[in-house]
Amino acid sequence: MKAAAEANPALRPPRAVVGSQISFEEEMFGAAFDGGVVRRFWGFVAPYRRQVWIGVAAVLVFTLTQVAIPLVLRYAIDDAIVAGESGADALRFIVIGFFAVVGLNYATNFVQELVVGRISGSVLFGLRRAMYRHLQHVSLSFMDRTEVGRLMSRLQGDVNALQEFLETSIFAIGDFVLLIGIVTVLLALDLELGLLTLSVLPVLVVVRIVWLPRARRAFLRARETSSIVNGALAENVHGIRTIQEMGREAVNFELFDEKAKDNLHAHLRGSKFSSVMIPIVDTLTGIAMAVVIVVGGGMVLGQELELGVMVAFLFYVQRFFDPIRSLTIQYSIMQRAMAAGQRIFEVLDVPVEVRERPDAVPLPREARAVELDDVTFGYAAGHPVLRNVSLRVEPGETVALVGPTGSGKTSITALIHRFYDVWSGAVRIGGHDVRDVRESDIGAHVAMVLQEPFLFTGSVYDNIRYNKADAARAEVEAAARAVGAHDFIGRLPEGYDTVLDQRGGNLSLGQRQLLSFARALVADAPILVLDEATANVDSYTERQIQRALARLLEGRTAIVIAHRLATIRGADRILVLRDGELVEQGTHDALVARDGLYARLYRLNHASFDDLAAGEGEGGDAHPAPET
Repeated sequence: MKAAAEANPALRPPRAVVGSQISFEEEMFGAAFDGGVVRRFWGFVAPYRRQVWIGVAAVLVFTLTQVAIPLVLRYAIDDAIVAGESGADALRFIVIGFFAVVGLNYATNFVQELVVGRISGSVLFGLRRAMYRHLQHVSLSFMDRTEVGRLMSRLQGDVNALQEFLETSIFAIGDFVLLIGIVTVLLALDLELGLLTLSVLPVLVVVRIVWLPRARRAFLRARETSSIVNGALAENVHGIRTIQEMGREAVNFELFDEKAKDNLHAHLRGSKFSSVMIPIVDTLTGIAMAVVIVVGGGMVLGQELELGVMVAFLFYVQRFFDPIRSLTIQYSIMQRAMAAGQRIFEVLDVPVEVRERPDAVPLPREARAVELDDVTFGYAAGHPVLRNVSLRVEPGETVALVGPTGSGKTSITALIHRFYDVWSGAVRIGGHDVRDVRESDIGAHVAMVLQEPFLFTGSVYDNIRYNKADAARAEVEAAARAVGAHDFIGRLPEGYDTVLDQRGGNLSLGQRQLLSFARALVADAPILVLDEATANVDSYTERQIQRALARLLEGRTAIVIAHRLATIRGADRILVLRDGELVEQGTHDALVARDGLYARLYRLNHASFDDLAAGEGEGGDAHPAPET
């Protein structure tokens, strides 16, 4: 694991926040320019290179028209208006030329906005598709170590940062050309007045040198505190039931209020640094214009400078600081984009540890036996969860896995579905090593019902047929009837067409579990895995499920994990695990008679069940199902 983390930065734990340093995952700024990020980003832009060149051309033409407009005004004043009647013909041509330049300016502005917008939107779409496609296939070992919030941040915020970088990069070409164009024209019109006007630039450079590092620290702090507030808010929203249950509202509010105030102060400080540059730039602009008016006006009066030239100078000075401001903003955007690009490509570089082989073979439908042959497996190097486990489940047999928490029961079911690959040994379905068969066939062969059922936003009907999109309505209803879900579905406002809230929040936990059972039955997989599938349902619902399963498991291979040992007494065979090793196996009666680990677990479990039954007898249902 350590070696893997060193080889792949995406697997390394994020650096902790120290003082004013922001964590690696939330770093807002990166290197000013990262050639590796830009090269890989260009791979997503390359399919639109023709549109890029059209956009660049439009930006350049638009910039040249901006440089040309003051020159047209200059000639209009000096060669037409000042000349009087002798310049009437020239004025007509200048007016036509002026409107032609303005029209070209509007047309190229429209083209550049349209083309750049389409390119950036297409690249954004491509990046998100690539990340989503990769995340669909990355190994669960990566997902186990990665917070969902961080992945969402990369899919949303980081991709947007690269999109913004693409847009501003194309426009930055225009800003750079505009700056060079203005300086060139100012010096060409009048070298002395041009140098005098540009004398304010060293002041701006010094201000920027002093301002940038302080502003950067302020912006980083604002980003850091925003991340802290968002994290605290998400945690409190997800844990609102626990907060209300324990009466922590006031305490949590004070803790959140403290973080929110820190965020407010950080943003106010960042706003101060953002705002301080505006009056400085405006002041320098005013000084430059004052130089033009005072010095240039004196030169005009002394007939050393044409009036039109001075007017053009005023227009250029007004525009001179705009590209400087834009290029400064572009520098910050580029820093953010470099950091965002590193995070995005780290996700795209996460290795797919469980990968289908090029020569993978189909898994026959009749493959129903499950076998673990001397399997050793763990989630972290040096810490095996399963140690040399060998077992076989015959076709049509129902086998229960029993053992203390952490003994490896769920790991066995995960290996059967090939969510992970074994360290040593082999897992076989119907005699075929799961590493040699197609992944889609494993998914079609093994249906799983977990302790925490996951329902998607959509109708009840769509959720039940999630694994078999072409399932007919009659097939869906038959599965729901078989598990005892049809009656409560019929009481929903729209029946099977009722749209479920996020994760099925408008159903009780027991009802969500029944729908997950129906979904597994519609999948019609020859192998069924039940991982604590009845742990969260009430006794009445559990009896319903047990009756349904007794009929529906006929002809299917079943592997059942349950802490309620009374629910697996009818299993054909019970396998007992402890510390990742298979220590006992046999029928319920045989294991109880052996008086080993299973017998002790059963006695403890039976005593707890008797206490619960006594509580229900005295005061009704001690743990009623949640209300819908």
